[in-house]
Amino acid sequence: MTKKILIITDNLPDQINGVVTTYKNIEAMALLDGYSVDYLDPRSFSYVNCPGYDEVKLSWPRNTWKKIEKINPDYIHIATEGPIGVWARKYLSICGIRYNTAYHTKFPEGLKKLLHVPEWLTWCYVRWFHKHTGKVLTTTDSMVKQLQDHGFKKNIISWTRGVDRTIFSPDLREDLPAKYLLCVSRVSKEKNLEAFLGLDYPGYQKIMVGDGPMLETYRKQYPDVTFTGFKTGVDLARYYANAEVFVFPSKWETFGIVMIEAMACGTPVAAFPVQGPLDVVDQGVTGFMNEDLTSAVDRCLQLDRKQVVSGSQRWTWEHAWAIFRDNLVEPRQ
Repeated sequence: MTKKILIITDNLPDQINGVVTTYKNIEAMALLDGYSVDYLDPRSFSYVNCPGYDEVKLSWPRNTWKKIEKINPDYIHIATEGPIGVWARKYLSICGIRYNTAYHTKFPEGLKKLLHVPEWLTWCYVRWFHKHTGKVLTTTDSMVKQLQDHGFKKNIISWTRGVDRTIFSPDLREDLPAKYLLCVSRVSKEKNLEAFLGLDYPGYQKIMVGDGPMLETYRKQYPDVTFTGFKTGVDLARYYANAEVFVFPSKWETFGIVMIEAMACGTPVAAFPVQGPLDVVDQGVTGFMNEDLTSAVDRCLQLDRKQVVSGSQRWTWEHAWAIFRDNLVEPRQ
């Protein structure tokens, strides 16, 4: 009999971010393994965009419990700490139904950057949210340690990510007349994009792929940068494959799927030596990390692109799904 997994998320399925990408690929692997996947997301409720941050959806999750009971899942996974996740958590905790959660995003750091909310306050909320979970799945070993350092007591599991090699491939590389450095990101304040946009690297264009609340502001501030807006699928993969270096300026990511997508296309990653890149980039193999991004780009240009592709092979959605599957908890003990 097919086992049913319910994923509870405050994201819409057509959003372009690491959380949505993760669950789309986990669902594909689950189906191949004989499971089915249902979602409880903002489509089931009334919702509005969060003021100033349209990607965040604020739902009014009425009758959450009825929707969960109607789906009648074999396993439950709460993906996000937003309104739907909170109401689902309340119902499941009251009923003594076991579930897993995930910690995808550095909320304390992000809210401090965007809204000046003290990190200690957000950490109190995050600890409370995950308090009754069976297991907390997070992105890397260093994130496991960070959560433990901030008082998490439950089982915390390091949960890797993957890349779709049918899309992201070095075969898309062409002989282009101009060389460029690439960044792919949500165009928003917390991403530290100024470090890329203001990079002075003569002889190379700079291309910024992505959309977000700061897009028009940055267009005016950095007229030398080409802003393309959102790109997906093969269109996005072509930008990766034809870049000389992928520059990852963010300092607050828990992983950074865009880095392994670039590597799968043979493009080395230049980044700061911070959490995220430290867990993903193999120094001198798939990229370079340095407090000076210009120096990191210099070193990346010396790398063998075939070596970069080879070094990226450890990132697979099959492995990510196996970790997710093997840590599902039964609703009743």
